[in-house]
Amino acid sequence: MTEMLVLVDEHDQQVGVGEKMQVHQAGLLHRAFSVFVIRKMDNEFEILLQQRKFDKYHCGALWTNTCCSHPRINEDVVDGAERRLQEEMGIGIKLQLLDSFTYRAEFSNGLIEHEYDHVLVGHYSGEDININPDEVQSFTWISIPTLLASLQVQPQLYTPWLLPALGVLQAHLEKIT
Repeated sequence: MTEMLVLVDEHDQQVGVGEKMQVHQAGLLHRAFSVFVIRKMDNEFEILLQQRKFDKYHCGALWTNTCCSHPRINEDVVDGAERRLQEEMGIGIKLQLLDSFTYRAEFSNGLIEHEYDHVLVGHYSGEDININPDEVQSFTWISIPTLLASLQVQPQLYTPWLLPALGVLQAHLEKIT
């Protein structure tokens, strides 16, 4: 089945739809989401990161937020993020929409991510984590300070959208505690 993406303008208003690979080849702005699942350990927040499957169409083997993808046509962003979190990580929790940002990144294979990215968060409370091996290579929990330090020293290990998405999460942490 061909996956279709929602094309948007700079205000996240739908302007059309496009086939996933064609959208990424042309670098068209499209709707996406980045999910963070967080937990509090020793009075500090930790984030569940996933390592993308090695053979993903771009950013294979890189570490990123808990889940990232695209809502389907006519699918609410929160509903799409909750669906995809279940599909990729096997976690069924409610998510809260925080904010959004736009970014553009070009990859060595010629693909371009140009996304209007909605950032969502959910609280982990011991649910089983059952990764989809077709999507996810591995996962780990990491504190925000440790992640920020690693992003500075070894940015090549992470997806290009992780740092700006993390900035959105940090800006809202006090409100979601």
